[in-house]
Amino acid sequence: MAETGTAESLLTFPCVFPLKVMGRREDGFAQLVCDVVMRHAPDFNAGTIEMRTSKNGRYLSLTVTLNAKSREQLDALYSELSKHPMVMMVL
Repeated sequence: MAETGTAESLLTFPCVFPLKVMGRREDGFAQLVCDVVMRHAPDFNAGTIEMRTSKNGRYLSLTVTLNAKSREQLDALYSELSKHPMVMMVL
């Protein structure tokens, strides 16, 4: 049980939080990620998204950095992104 308490204390809110989202390189992926992030963090600046294509060009990694207000906000964002069929992984 002590692990939960320790994990919760690792972040102090509000904080700047980078989130990496990976998926296949297809039309609409970056826009989808941006839209989901904006729903959970309306002050997110879409111009700060960092994009990186895989070596073979089949996958796209997006790093979004947001001003996280709470653990609940991050959990909800992670949950929505993880459930979307275009998203392969969220870190």
